[in-house]
Amino acid sequence: MTATLAERILAGDPRAIARAISLIEDEDASGADLVRAIFGHTGRAYLIGVTGPPGAGKSTLVDRLITNLKKPQRSQSSQRSETKELSAVSPVFSFSSIGVIAVDPTSPFSGGAVLGDRLRMQTHASDAGVFIRSMATRGHLGGLARATGDAALVLDAAGKDIVIIETVGVGQDEVDIIRTADVSIVTLVPGTGDEVQALKAGIMEIADIFVVNKADREGAERLVSAVESNLALHAYGTEEWRPPIVKTVATTGQGIPELVETIARFRAHSQGTQALRRKTRSEYRLRELVSQRFMDHLERNVLAKGELAAIVDRIAAREVDPYSAANELLRRALK
Repeated sequence: MTATLAERILAGDPRAIARAISLIEDEDASGADLVRAIFGHTGRAYLIGVTGPPGAGKSTLVDRLITNLKKPQRSQSSQRSETKELSAVSPVFSFSSIGVIAVDPTSPFSGGAVLGDRLRMQTHASDAGVFIRSMATRGHLGGLARATGDAALVLDAAGKDIVIIETVGVGQDEVDIIRTADVSIVTLVPGTGDEVQALKAGIMEIADIFVVNKADREGAERLVSAVESNLALHAYGTEEWRPPIVKTVATTGQGIPELVETIARFRAHSQGTQALRRKTRSEYRLRELVSQRFMDHLERNVLAKGELAAIVDRIAAREVDPYSAANELLRRALK
């Protein structure tokens, strides 16, 4: 079954893609087998991460991004021959096949995704070149679902040129997107205290591009100034990428072509470091899997039923410290 499903994925079959992501999301054993089967066919898609606080207009922004990424457009910079990095890649950038993973909050009733993000992307619901999938966080922190990275691999293997990952609305410490995407876009919106949020280190450090969305609102320029002031605290080298700030109004499409061009410029600029970024991503995923597999082994093969909960109770009661408990569990697992 896995071999057949893998072949259908490689052929770009939407039903096979949907089935594969469901297996991965459910942490089914065949999901891991499937990733093994398709992994050698991945690594070609460019992953765009879109993150930011709730209400920033991320879903509408993604919807407009899809439209513009599928539409051939000549970069203004290449027309003027002022941006050598972009023209060196291609003066015209468009993509025929795009995948979208929209990470939504988890329903308290079904455990599935609250499909708010997907509802805002109905423009492309019937587009044969676009595959949109909502995923529930299922309690996983960091703005992404645990299975997001593997779901992106499925879309990559299916031949998607671009995979856009939209996180659930994040706070200052939910920054997993930088470990998953090739470019991280942080979306901010004026009038909701983002002038303060923008100054928080977690969000500032993950941004490759800042987007001030709903830029027609009062306070947009103040928000831009706040981000600029924070960027000015860092001394950027002559060859180092300084995150630009793009103003958009996603509902009308204003500023979206400029955002697409900025993504293309970042992609061209980061070609030399992209391999390192992907290596870091691979290391993070390996560590995460080893940790997860170790805990599974511990609970299934080492500890008696309810023993882990009893150890947690002892830690809570201050009968044992967590370091000693961890060392003892490690000793027993490696015995």
